[in-house]
Amino acid sequence: MYAVDLHTHTRFFHGRRPLGDRFDPLGVRLLATAARRRGLDGIATTNHDYYTAFDPSPDVETLPGIEITTDRGHVLVVGPDPPAATKPGALSPREAVALAHDCDCAAIVAHPYRNSTVRELEDVPFDAIEVNGKHPRSQPLVEELAGERDLPLVGGSDAHYPFEVGRAYTVVDADRLTPESVVDAIRDGNVSARVSRSWLDRTLRRGYQAIHRRKHVIDAIERPTPGVGTPPGEDGT
Repeated sequence: MYAVDLHTHTRFFHGRRPLGDRFDPLGVRLLATAARRRGLDGIATTNHDYYTAFDPSPDVETLPGIEITTDRGHVLVVGPDPPAATKPGALSPREAVALAHDCDCAAIVAHPYRNSTVRELEDVPFDAIEVNGKHPRSQPLVEELAGERDLPLVGGSDAHYPFEVGRAYTVVDADRLTPESVVDAIRDGNVSARVSRSWLDRTLRRGYQAIHRRKHVIDAIERPTPGVGTPPGEDGT
């Protein structure tokens, strides 16, 4: 069994790719150190619409991934060879899933009840649905959705800062922790989602609720979602 955070970011800002490319090697080291202190065995780096291969970490296993911005919301792609880059909003969820599968990767519905209508698509062959660490209060809805679609649940922190890593994570039942074994475990249903309930995580979630209200983040738990919206931090600020 391995504890893996399947949704992390190596930077806390977006929209400045040259600066970010210089920061990312430091960012992944900070993430890995924080993950080890949290007791995790691995993290997937799922930066928005690009993938960078990082040097192996001595602290935890670093798994390849990307978070694709589709025209209906976000899709996590995790596996041995994710696409190097995608254009935000250019792909439909079905196209993103097909791209993931062509790359021998798993395709996961990210934060299905925040800034997303991806969950409404019943005929897209996703591999799993995410319990997101920013708002675990949606977990009962996500569990119901996963049950309706007969899909496994995975957990990811959606960390943009190292101290956020591990607030939600995935237990992977596998003999070894590799990108291939994680994909196989997801597709075979040998995964489960966990949410950390520490005082730090509870405090962080209250803070994010306030930030999301200020940024007018679309939350389907509070009201119907009319569209995709703009996730926090993706407006270049």
